[in-house]
Amino acid sequence: MNNTFLNPILSNGADPWIVRHPDGSYYMSVTLGDRIALWHSQTLTGLGSVTPKTVWIPEPNGPFSHNLWAPELHCIDGSWYIYYTANDGGGDETRRVCVLELEGEDPINGEWRFKGVMNTEFPGLDGTVLQHQGELYFFYSGYGYFPDYGSAVYAVRMTNPWTLTGPNVLITAPTESWEKQGGMAINEGPVLLRRNGWIFLVFSASATWSDDYCLGMTRIPDTADLLDAKAWIKEDGPVFAKHPANGVYAPGHNSFTVSPDGSEDWIVYHAYDYPEADQQRSTGSPRSTRIQSFGWQANGMPDFGIPTGIGVPISLPAGEERECD
Repeated sequence: MNNTFLNPILSNGADPWIVRHPDGSYYMSVTLGDRIALWHSQTLTGLGSVTPKTVWIPEPNGPFSHNLWAPELHCIDGSWYIYYTANDGGGDETRRVCVLELEGEDPINGEWRFKGVMNTEFPGLDGTVLQHQGELYFFYSGYGYFPDYGSAVYAVRMTNPWTLTGPNVLITAPTESWEKQGGMAINEGPVLLRRNGWIFLVFSASATWSDDYCLGMTRIPDTADLLDAKAWIKEDGPVFAKHPANGVYAPGHNSFTVSPDGSEDWIVYHAYDYPEADQQRSTGSPRSTRIQSFGWQANGMPDFGIPTGIGVPISLPAGEERECD
């Protein structure tokens, strides 16, 4: 019996998002640029070996038809939505988060319809949704000056899955040197994790092309007002970073999921195999999708560990069916 798997699970897969369906199966999406596709598998590690299904192609040269990035699949009150970044072919100031709504219950075979553009206060990218205490909250990375040109993470209340209301509250901005590597100050790719009385917001920091692209984290008690910027507690440095000894560079833009039996937490992320100075990076080496389990410290904080090198055997997720060699 084969009880292990190897990273990466997808050799060309930036900005990976994996979500577990209530039926126990898994869906994955990555940045493809000109379309949105979903991978669907009964197992977590099997996602990279299935054929993806294209579920959305924008109207050619229409509004928000260029540079489709970072799609995320969310189930909200029994309905399915995909949030993704796009623009009209212009610069960062034209970039917005768009939303698709599924007609029906099957994300792979159902019909997706363009619902609209999220009415964020700032141009930006990487929108995600948190359902908390009967309310919906939208987190995204908005462009600005912090003080260097870059992006910061904002939160805003939602009236429904496609409409925002009230102030866009600044939650975390790139103010430290570890958030400014690669020539740009960046906090992007927010994702939420809830455990032990805390809500953790994990984000990507520094420029994505830098070896020092990494994950940072801020947190808030789950009893606090999520739109109270002062209630968030930010970690002093990265919580998940490059590991040259393992051949892992620029790990970031992550999501979270769980093992089939629900007993293990897993982090999903992209990374490079080579440093920025390597010829293979300069000729277009892609970012690949990797997954690994993580644990929790005695104080209730997550411990993401270090990124595992490619080709290193990793134990299958707990509860995943073992396949015969």
